Amino acid sequence: MSLEITINDAIKTAMREKDRVALDSLRAVKAQILLLKTEAIGAEVSAEQEIAILQRMIKQRKDSYDQFTAQGRTDLAEVEEAQSKVIEKFLPQQLSAEELESEIKKIISETGAESIKDLGKVMGVASKALSGKSDGKSISEMVKKLLA
Repeated sequence: MSLEITINDAIKTAMREKDRVALDSLRAVKAQILLLKTEAIGAEVSAEQEIAILQRMIKQRKDSYDQFTAQGRTDLAEVEEAQSKVIEKFLPQQLSAEELESEIKKIISETGAESIKDLGKVMGVASKALSGKSDGKSISEMVKKLLA
């Protein structure tokens, strides 16, 4: 089942339950999917594109959360955090830190990377291989840690 259908079903459920935070979050996701569909006239949205949309939206909300927290606006920060949690439910299962470390170790051995100078080479392969399973920030931090 495509993400769009799943989101539409979740919107109906959120409307029935009068869950305002979930409804706002899901409508934002649906808007992004529709925007992508109109940009790619006639083309179907792939699963990778759907995951990329979700990851970007979560990252935006986490960045907003950090900014609101730094400014002392906990009321707005809580909304961003709640929306982020709603959107995360639609992402595939994320890798744990241990799983991420083992995957990146495999990639490092496959690419023959030896030092931090090979960061770009490892990041290119890791980003593609772990897309949707982990966010870019976690991948980058783990690669730097293992190459240091």
